[in-house]
Amino acid sequence: QVQLVESGGGLVQPGGSLRLSCAASGIIFSSYALRWYRQAPGKQREWIANITSGSTTDYVDSVKGRFTISRDNAKNTVYLQMNNLKPEDTAVYYCDARLFTRTYWGRGIQVTVSS
Repeated sequence: QVQLVESGGGLVQPGGSLRLSCAASGIIFSSYALRWYRQAPGKQREWIANITSGSTTDYVDSVKGRFTISRDNAKNTVYLQMNNLKPEDTAVYYCDARLFTRTYWGRGIQVTVSS
């Protein structure tokens, strides 16, 4: 059974930092590309970062220079380091794992940026 479980969310003040983790089980983790998405209230889900099996990364423009995606294949975990958080970063954050036509999703975790 494949599981992706996000953790590390919560409430943070503007300008603060959080590190999200997404722990995977039931897959050959090192073979998968991994992504982070987010969905704000009333908005569509938005892709924000990607890391390939070879650790090449890419980001949506709105988070470049503030967010960093990384992976630890030994721990079957992908991370999203989020710095200089803004109120507009408030959303439910999801991770997914993709290999060819297979995609697995986590259930999401809330991040709220507010003073």
